[in-house]
Amino acid sequence: MSRLLLSTWPIARAPNRHQLVHYASYPLRKAHIPPSRSGATSTRTSALRSTGLAVVSDRKMSTSTPHSGETGKDSGAPADRYKLVFFVPTENAETCKEAIFATGAGSFPGGKYTKCCFQTIGTGQFLPNDGANPAIGAVGIVEKCEEARIEVMCLGREVMLSAVDALVDAHPYEEVAYEVYRMENV
Repeated sequence: MSRLLLSTWPIARAPNRHQLVHYASYPLRKAHIPPSRSGATSTRTSALRSTGLAVVSDRKMSTSTPHSGETGKDSGAPADRYKLVFFVPTENAETCKEAIFATGAGSFPGGKYTKCCFQTIGTGQFLPNDGANPAIGAVGIVEKCEEARIEVMCLGREVMLSAVDALVDAHPYEEVAYEVYRMENV
């Protein structure tokens, strides 16, 4: 069974530090919530929050602790998670995805799922200026083309760095548009 600690005075309501100490001194009571299928616990937690009760899980909350079982190669510490987001012409999307999947990107902890990503189609726009060598379009003319936005999770900094290198090598553009975000476990 999940154990949650409930307080009738949420810490978020404390307008200043002195009242925060005062609120934190109130006793907490335990509530037992039976485990259920995936997603139901978060729905219950949301319902409890909406009633004005503070919810504190009995699991350790840390921004540097990804999913359980996910560890770094050498240290035994949890691996960092990153999200790689990039934009590529739709006809080159599969080539770029396969290149980054080969580095280990797109895998979930435990290896049950690989080659995972999310993609949406949109219109990219750019203006090649003097000195540019565009793969699509011509210098001095605004180019619009159909592109895919692809989002991939990378487990560990080394995987993320390898995935970015593979993306730059496989991508047809002279300047590759990509973003990397460090993900937190919440």
